[in-house]
Amino acid sequence: MDESKIIDVYNKGITEVISLVKNMHTNLNGEINGLSCNITQLNGEISGLNREILDLKIDNKELTLRLAELEAKINKNSSNSSKPPSSDGLKKIKNSREKSNNHTGGQLGHKGRTLEKIENPDEVIDLRIKICDCGCDLSNIEGKLQTKQVIEIPQIKLKVTELQGNEVECPDCHKIHITKFPTNVTQPVQYGENLQGLMVYLTQYQFLPLARASELIRDLVGHTISEGTLVNVNNRLFKNLEKVENTIKDQIIASPVVHFDETGVRCSGKTNWLHNASTDKLTHYGVHKKRGMEATIEIGILPEYEGTAVHDHWMSYYSFDKCTHAECNAHNIRNLKGAYENYKHAWAKDMAGLLIEIKKHVEALKSIGQNKMSTEEISKYQIEYKRIIAKGKEENPIQISEKAGSHAKNDAERLLVRLEKYDIETLSYMYDFAIPFDNNLAERDLRMTKLRQKISGCFRGEGSPDVFCRIRGYISTCRKNGQNVMESLVKAVKGDPYIPEGK
Repeated sequence: MDESKIIDVYNKGITEVISLVKNMHTNLNGEINGLSCNITQLNGEISGLNREILDLKIDNKELTLRLAELEAKINKNSSNSSKPPSSDGLKKIKNSREKSNNHTGGQLGHKGRTLEKIENPDEVIDLRIKICDCGCDLSNIEGKLQTKQVIEIPQIKLKVTELQGNEVECPDCHKIHITKFPTNVTQPVQYGENLQGLMVYLTQYQFLPLARASELIRDLVGHTISEGTLVNVNNRLFKNLEKVENTIKDQIIASPVVHFDETGVRCSGKTNWLHNASTDKLTHYGVHKKRGMEATIEIGILPEYEGTAVHDHWMSYYSFDKCTHAECNAHNIRNLKGAYENYKHAWAKDMAGLLIEIKKHVEALKSIGQNKMSTEEISKYQIEYKRIIAKGKEENPIQISEKAGSHAKNDAERLLVRLEKYDIETLSYMYDFAIPFDNNLAERDLRMTKLRQKISGCFRGEGSPDVFCRIRGYISTCRKNGQNVMESLVKAVKGDPYIPEGK
């Protein structure tokens, strides 16, 4: 309202002034009310935007975690996870072993070995010159003797032995005499123990497929042996080794430390599981359709075992509480490497370093004849272990509760939870020097099974997995005890197998 209008209202009198003021107050209240409505609406829009921003932050965090998970899956290999080396493909995987300053080949001070002459050769061929060009006889003249030896195998050929007997009547007393053949000769024509041992050696130790084993024997000795005969020989040896397998199982159950592991095998087109129980002197294999408790119970070793079971973190093993448990730290080191490489968790690198540091200290104490670590040293390592766990929680807080569905989100978080819960099992090699750092013994024993599958394919015949397990367990046990494999198989064919002595 301009100045002239205000003067005009004033000149009209007090009544007009009062009306003007009232109208202005009413208009001002209306404007204020309108402004309040606008502010309320604006506040609502701001609250909506805040909620949207919060939702976007949550979505962004979930997408970031998902991206990290996907990248971690892509980056997984045999050096930073439990994936087998066969899954690495053509990628060059960095070796996790520490480099040394040693050059390749024999090291300084290493005593070399070469082909040496045999003191008593089987055959001597005299090539000495007997007559001089002038006609002089040199046979009785002593000279400087020179010798060279050729180590060779004779041409392999079959040796057929015919055993003859008869049925004859004594002309005086008329007693009938019937020849008794050796107990191991039961058929009109049969293969001897050495040849049967070779059949088993080629198929169960060298993993040759039946057709190639038959071909090799034919090329070596000129005699064709059918694939069915190879199967029958293995089946007979399977029966001969029943007592040995039971003895191995009993001795494993009585051992203070046993390694356990399992791996998938293909049987008649389906995936079964080959279970292994091993010590440094004994090996037992058992195949089953299941991987977990049902298989372990039927095999019958772990349910009765009361020593220390070394294994990876397959939870079925923890269902058996007669024994104590020890975790494989080779698995832990690989998983910690994956947590550091894929999720950038610094605590994982610290934990891997601690586990290796303890391992080296244990080995150093063993080398000077000590069989345990001091209480002070154990306490120091325990404190450091817990400090690293706490660092991991600070670095990546994890909400864990008893409610279903509340759990760690990725491999690194699950590993942190596991290491905290199973700290004693993880550090068992520090508390007891008889317990190894890893479960590599069982993994080495299972590696031959994977090699057999690569060479010969899956098990096809009824009962062939059981035959392989029993014979292969016997072969592995013989090797661990310094026995010649071929000789041990021949003894087993004869019915006198090698039986390990219990400790």
